[in-house]
Amino acid sequence: MTELGRAARLANESARWRNGALVGVGLCLALLGANVTLDELRSGNAWSLGYGGAAAALLVATSIYGARRRLPRVTSKLGLGRAQSWLRFHLAAGGLFLLLVLMHSGFSWPTGMLTRWLLVVSVWTVGSGWLGHLIQRWIPRALTSGLSIEVLYERIPELVAALREDGERLAAECCEPVRELHRREVAPQLERPRRRWLYLWDTTGGQRSRLAQFDYLHRLLSPEDAEQLRELERIYRTKLEIDSHFTLQPLLRGWLHLHAPVSLLLLSLAAIHIGAALYY
Repeated sequence: MTELGRAARLANESARWRNGALVGVGLCLALLGANVTLDELRSGNAWSLGYGGAAAALLVATSIYGARRRLPRVTSKLGLGRAQSWLRFHLAAGGLFLLLVLMHSGFSWPTGMLTRWLLVVSVWTVGSGWLGHLIQRWIPRALTSGLSIEVLYERIPELVAALREDGERLAAECCEPVRELHRREVAPQLERPRRRWLYLWDTTGGQRSRLAQFDYLHRLLSPEDAEQLRELERIYRTKLEIDSHFTLQPLLRGWLHLHAPVSLLLLSLAAIHIGAALYY
């Protein structure tokens, strides 16, 4: 299949899941409208129990995605579907789950401690899942489109150390204005990898403004000194791009620490809540 055909297939599949999710939301809202028309919107009645049962079923279904991610070879051999399809189902079902949870609570703040925690953890789990999906879509695109280098996160310290050595060796051979620029601006930047909030909205780290001082100095130097300055500028620019990776790459992994443990807590709380409801 050509790249264009693959992109068209993925776009069609994404549209089908999006439309399916919208249909699910429409059905939930239709049920909610019937509930409000025929009965009181509150927790504990037959309508609420139905919303809770449907939410529990969706919670179990969405949790299967986590198991699938951890057993890719097994699921592939069993022919249980593509990972991308499971991800879209996970996201769509998660949104419907949260809507049903809100309907189950009657869109009101629960009175019991367990149900309060269950609502808060449900919102956190779904919200962190959607946030993680956006992060995984945004950061790889930002890093590949805005930067000229790709680096492995684990190699960043040694890459920075190599740049620091190159910068010091080059500065020792340069004229005084270039050495001064190295001492004042470049050397402090090359001391260690740095994280900056700036990279969240500008993956280049404000390169244009930071490199303006190099452009100014270029016009004052001889051709030989200007060539050395260009090499120092390359080192400096590479370090800024490495810092972009150092800032953004951890987000690709870190969001799971906000999502996966809370997902397990949600399953536990939901099981306790269902068990208590059946017992009492």
